[in-house]
Amino acid sequence: MTGPVPAAVDLVQRAAGVIAARRRGDLAGAEELLAAFDSEQARSLGFYLLADLALDLVRAQTGQCLDDLVRELTLLVADAAQSPPI
Repeated sequence: MTGPVPAAVDLVQRAAGVIAARRRGDLAGAEELLAAFDSEQARSLGFYLLADLALDLVRAQTGQCLDDLVRELTLLVADAAQSPPI
């Protein structure tokens, strides 16, 4: 892919692939996809753009405002940080 938009699409798709692989238990595949990012900056951008798109999708489906969604997400993250991993 060439140019900024196709490159961003590739980063988002790769980030989504990491999450999908991890969710299905393919830790080696997730690690391979993570290693495929050219730099830490590219990895951060991919996951940032994916999170932004995911929040927009949830906002569109629920009708909640973005501030409320972020507040709810922040509470969930804080709660998860206090709970031991499964």
